Amino acid sequence: MNLIHILGLAALLTVSATASATSFVVTTDAVVGAVGATSEATSDVSSSFTDDKIVLAARDDAAAFVASQGEIRGVRLEAALQHIRQQIPALHDDDMQLAAAILSL
Repeated sequence: MNLIHILGLAALLTVSATASATSFVVTTDAVVGAVGATSEATSDVSSSFTDDKIVLAARDDAAAFVASQGEIRGVRLEAALQHIRQQIPALHDDDMQLAAAILSL
């Protein structure tokens, strides 16, 4: 191999290593952000609704919702989600995060 080929190979390896590291950082940031959002929803809901009868009654429906990846939406879960959003209007979490928070109660 001549010097130009060796330098080209070294540059290609450097670029691919940088791309892999960047991809890893982006993926890690996305996972950490999702966990943080779920944790925030869990703490907001669990601190506010630990003795709320509407929310506690929705635990079985919340479990079915989470286990089915959102396919099963029970009536009690729908009532609890509506109740939670009425009580905390500034809450912008999605249904899956709130269902997970209900399960943590």
